[in-house]
Order: sequence, then structure tokens, then C-alpha cells
Amino acid sequence: MEGKRSHVVVVGGGIAGLAAAWYLRQGDESVRVTVLDGAGRIGGKLHASEVAGVPADAGAEAMLARRPEGKDLARAVGLGEELRHPGASQASILTRGTLRPMPRGQVMGVPSDLAALASSGILSPGGLSRVPLDQILPATLITTDVSVAAYVRARMGGEVVDRLIEPMLGGVYAGRAEALSLDATMPRIAAAARAERSLLSSARKIAAEAPKDAGPVFATLRRGMGSLPEAVAAASGAEIRTRVMVREMRRTEHGWRLIAGPVPEPEVIEADAVVVAVPAPAAGRLLADEVPAAAAELNRIEYASMAVVTLAYPRAAFPALPAGSGYLVPPVDGRAIKAATFSSLKWPHLAEADPDLVVLRCSIGRIGEETLLQRDDAELVALAMAEMAEVAGVRGLPRDSRVTRWGGSLPQYNVGHLDRIARVRAAVAAQPGLAVCGAAYDGLGVPACIATARTAAARILDHLDPARQWHRKADSDSADSLAKG
Repeated sequence: MEGKRSHVVVVGGGIAGLAAAWYLRQGDESVRVTVLDGAGRIGGKLHASEVAGVPADAGAEAMLARRPEGKDLARAVGLGEELRHPGASQASILTRGTLRPMPRGQVMGVPSDLAALASSGILSPGGLSRVPLDQILPATLITTDVSVAAYVRARMGGEVVDRLIEPMLGGVYAGRAEALSLDATMPRIAAAARAERSLLSSARKIAAEAPKDAGPVFATLRRGMGSLPEAVAAASGAEIRTRVMVREMRRTEHGWRLIAGPVPEPEVIEADAVVVAVPAPAAGRLLADEVPAAAAELNRIEYASMAVVTLAYPRAAFPALPAGSGYLVPPVDGRAIKAATFSSLKWPHLAEADPDLVVLRCSIGRIGEETLLQRDDAELVALAMAEMAEVAGVRGLPRDSRVTRWGGSLPQYNVGHLDRIARVRAAVAAQPGLAVCGAAYDGLGVPACIATARTAAARILDHLDPARQWHRKADSDSADSLAKG
């Protein structure tokens, strides 16, 4: 009907859903956008609250600065002046009883510099002597996706997997190298594995190609990454509704019908198009009736749980402040803490907020460690305090502590993930006015989630106004013609 505003519903108020709402409104201000989230707040795994009076992230504390999507969106919604970069960036590995520097030139844990690897002391003499055999061993044939562990172990031995790869992947995915996909989690290494014989040589090339003047690897916001969702929501102009759980989606003649709220008092919401921006299990339930092929694939994605223990100590509790930004822990060392960040050292703005306070974070939990996470908050705090006493010599009690539990929060990019997501997208593409986005698809980080949101919004806008797509293709064809002649 002429003059009727199109209505798009975004299911999920995490950063992907909110970014999708923002991109939709940027693409067409006439579109009415409603964001529905079942939780009591927006932001998903981006959330900040005060610890001892200092704003500190309870979820993701940073985003990749070398991917533009996160910083660009922050600037676009008025947070450009809030962007901050790390002061300390050197990370360590806590293994074999002591903190050891991360080897120079490593690529997601894959060593590229044998001298740096040897001086780090991370590997035993036997493990270290196994690594250069990679250069003389026959090629490891990779014809399909394989696990990270299977390929790296074949080339460099088990200790590289256990003490370098596992802590890196555990820090990002809370996953295990035996299950995680080489193609999905280490795409550059995977490409090299199909083109070159030696993994060491491939890692050297990748490290050498890294820009030397690209600036900091990570960025955050002065009031925490948790301040980004609210800013995006406000700038989007969308209607934001929390505590609205969508239970069902049905295709209608003109779009979609969503059923939300409690079963005795359902709320029916009509939409011309829908963006599903919730984790894979929830997305699978919503799509089960209308897009069963996508739902089946989404339901196969496993999720890991974890907890973040934030401690705030008086500066005097440390005999000497730790060096570097923090450390990772290999599972083989048998510690409850998988990673620790010395937040006040990593982020100078936190130290400026209270110079007499040292804020740090301990991450607990990998996939399969649910029993550990069943301990109560006091026990998890005690574990973190004991770790800090041992590793950093901290004395006394913290001024404040906070335990944040993220149940089923980290999707596992297991072997076959890229093909699985391709099948999801193919099934969704067959449904007009439907798109998906979020951490389950192309990356867990904030910029990757925002990129999926931009793609989802473009798909919906093209559906609402097919001329947009035609004009885009026409513009692209014109540009190609100019480029060719």
C-alpha cells in the first residue's frame, strides 16, 4: 500500500541485532524497526558495571582495532572520543610452573621464529626439537576441513598444540583444538596448508606480511565495551523492547507473524521482514517450522559456558605490579583459571580512574568444564584470589569482586563449520524477508558480529525495495566497465 511504512523486527538485542537495526535505519529512515529481546537489558555479552567504583566490562572487554567495523560503528554513534587503546600489550603463557613470554611472531599460537620459541621456555627440550622437523616432513595432505590439533600436531608435534595453540583457542572460543575447525578459526593457516608443505615457513610468511605500522591490535571504550549497545540503540531510532521473548515465527502472505510473550497471553507481532540475531539454539527453535534445513544446521552448533571473575585490589596489595597485559593457561597444566587480564595495566584509562586501584579479570571455563562452573560465586572468587596470590604475589583481600556467568555463550566453530553456515545461509536466502546475524556465523568478535549485521540489513533492505538491489548491481556493473576500459 502506498505510503505504508515497512516494519522490520529484529529478534535479539545483542550488538549484532542492534547494529542490524542501525544499518536498517541508515539505509532507509522510513523503515520502522522494532528490536525484541527476552532479557531485561540489551547488549547481550557486552555489559559493563562498576567494580570498586570503576566501570569495568563483565563480558568482552575489547574489539579488534584492525578490523574497521567496530571502531567505525562506535564513531558513527558518537563514541569516537571514547575509543581507547592498550598501554601494555605483551601477553604471557603460564605453563610449566611460571609465566613465560608469548613467542615473538606467533600466528594464533603457531610459532614462526624458532629462536624466539626456544627463548620463551614454553616447550620442553623434546617438544622444541620436534618443531623444525616440520621443514623436512612430507606434506600433510589437506583435502577437507580438519581440526586445528590434527594439522598442527602432524607438522610441529603435540607440545605446540598443548602449550601454544590450546591456550590461544581457549581464550577466544573456550574450545578445544581437537574439535575446532582449521578453516574457520585459522583461515590463513588453512589456506597455507593447502598450498605449502611447511607450516613453519607458512607462519613466517604470514608474520612477515603483517603490517608493521598498523597501530594497536585492540581497542575498547572509556566506559567499557558495555557502553556500545546503548549508544547504537539510541542512534538507531528503533523501538527497543526488552523482556519480550519471541516463541514462534510463521510466514504470512505479506511477511512474517511473530508470537511473543507467555503462552497464556501471547502477543502477535506482524512484520514485513525479520532479522534473527539470537544464538544458534534459539535461532534454530524460531526457524524450525519455516526453515527446517537452517534450523537443523544451527542446532548442531555447540556452545561453551564460562565465568569472568573481576577483582579490584588496592595497589599496595602487589609487591610489584605484573609486567604485560595478562596471560593464558594451557589446559594441560590443570588450572581452573584459563586466562587472566591485568586490566588496569592493559588499559591506562582504568588506572587513571583510580590510581590506587588495580582491576584484574580471571576467565574460568572451557567447553566440557561445566562441573567447575557449578561452584558458587564465593568459590570462584577464592580460586581467582589464590591464583593472583601465587602468580602475582598479591597480599590481602580485594576491595571488591564480581562474578559474571555466561552460560552457553560461546559458539564452537567445530570441523565443518564453514560448510554448515553456508547451508544455513542458503536455506535462509530462499525465504524472502528473512536474514540472520550474530556470533554463530563468521566470527565471535565485535567487528565480525557487526559485519554480519550489515550484511543482514542489506539483504532486508533489498527485499523491501528491490530497486535498491538493481541500482546496486547497475552501479557495480558501471564501475566494472570503467575499470576495464
